[in-house]
Amino acid sequence: MQAELKLVERELNIRNYSPKTIKSYLYGLKEYFNFKKQNFRNLDQEDIKNFLLACQNKKVSPPTRNLFLNAIKFYYRDVIKINQKIDIRTAKKNKKLPVVLSRQEIKQILEVTNNSKHRLLLSLAYGAGLRVSEAVNLRTADINLEELTIHVKQAKGQKDRISVLPQKLVNDLKNLTAGKSKIDFVFTSERGGQLTTRTAQKVFENSLKKSGIRKAATFHSLRHSFATHLLENGVDVRYVQELLGHQNIRTTQLYTQVTNPILKNIKSPF
Repeated sequence: MQAELKLVERELNIRNYSPKTIKSYLYGLKEYFNFKKQNFRNLDQEDIKNFLLACQNKKVSPPTRNLFLNAIKFYYRDVIKINQKIDIRTAKKNKKLPVVLSRQEIKQILEVTNNSKHRLLLSLAYGAGLRVSEAVNLRTADINLEELTIHVKQAKGQKDRISVLPQKLVNDLKNLTAGKSKIDFVFTSERGGQLTTRTAQKVFENSLKKSGIRKAATFHSLRHSFATHLLENGVDVRYVQELLGHQNIRTTQLYTQVTNPILKNIKSPF
């Protein structure tokens, strides 16, 4: 098994897949190999279907099952070089609306965040629509305080994009990055190293709890709120798509269901 996983890891690295994707693919293939037990190179679609069914029975989410399937396809197509088509459709994803915080709720969360660096972290994630990984990977050179832009580098899908920087955060960012070199991380841990994504998520969780807001929000809800509030302000959905770095506009259009003013103005007949 290890020999096969090493081959997959090498091919993923050659193709410049992100460390997160590599880790996920290797995990998925390890689960598949453990299920298959032997003859890993023998492509049997019934084996794959039974594996995915076993994952479903274990309550593995549809997105994770789809990731496992993509990893299996990559193994047979790009590593073992088997041309046989794997004719298995991906699992249907649950269409849940994103959890969005109101402007007042964002304000409440920031007000109870006493640590100034933590408050700036959450403010910037909301104000620029950053994913948690993008926020902790931000370096001082990525921020243009004069042009009020942020260069988000090697984000999801290994893509760069430009997002907006709120004017009201300029002075706080100047103070935080004073004396730092261009390659230094904007947000660091107490020991001086890079802030971890889990620490950033914990910061949000603690502030959410202190605020008393009962929504099932996560750090990513700051990004959801950024998109929704831009649409409420009348910004064209195509520009919001660019700021978020969405490949497909349908992903961005999901926020229009949350912010539809016509629906919100309808009164119940009860």
